[in-house]
Amino acid sequence: MEYGNLKDALQYLVGLGEEGSKPEVVEINGKTYCTKNLTRYDKEEMAEPLKAASLTAMVDYIKNKYSEFKGDMILQIVGPEEVRLISGLTKERNRECLFKSGINPNGFRFDNYYDQEDFIINLQSGFQKNDDLVLILQVAGNVENNATASYGDDGVSQKTTIKKGIASKVDVIVPNPVLLAPYRTFLEVQQPLSAFIFRIGEGRGGEPVFKLVGADGGMWKYDAVKEIKSYLLEELEEFPNITIIG
Repeated sequence: MEYGNLKDALQYLVGLGEEGSKPEVVEINGKTYCTKNLTRYDKEEMAEPLKAASLTAMVDYIKNKYSEFKGDMILQIVGPEEVRLISGLTKERNRECLFKSGINPNGFRFDNYYDQEDFIINLQSGFQKNDDLVLILQVAGNVENNATASYGDDGVSQKTTIKKGIASKVDVIVPNPVLLAPYRTFLEVQQPLSAFIFRIGEGRGGEPVFKLVGADGGMWKYDAVKEIKSYLLEELEEFPNITIIG
């Protein structure tokens, strides 16, 4: 095929490209396919979820913005640190997330040694106060340098020397296991107690170092979810169209 000038030839090539770019629908083994990737413009719009750091904010939203919901709703307790408010299935079998509540994880580094000062500060700021916490603080705050290494250690129980009064010292058995309640879930609910192994070690300069090792196999997560669910059930009992799962 001959063309009189370059312009005609280019128009012909453009025409071929346009023809080749047209999508075609084909059927293979009973399945329908398209030869091109198509962008859909009539897709159902979904709202961006609101975000907060408390359960109270989510409850307030539900009580004051119930008119925004599309029929039945679901409160999904994803875990101790996150709860989501989502819709039932839409016509296209999707779910719309309207609200997310989450918390920042506890910054305490379990199974890692701390020096004396950091350990005491982190215990006081990251745990609910109870008898075992007070006992650990007393031991950790009064351990003598090089006091633990000179005693037997069977891997569970330890013996150490602590200061008592101005001049006296006393040998004590390091308490184990201990029941503690770190801040690990929403503050509106009771923080779950967990068993921990309390260990004392010796730093490079002979100074005492301390760590806590979790000893409940992660059961605290189930306890936290139960507490969250109980809280939401009580706060939202007037909304029967909201299903709480967790």
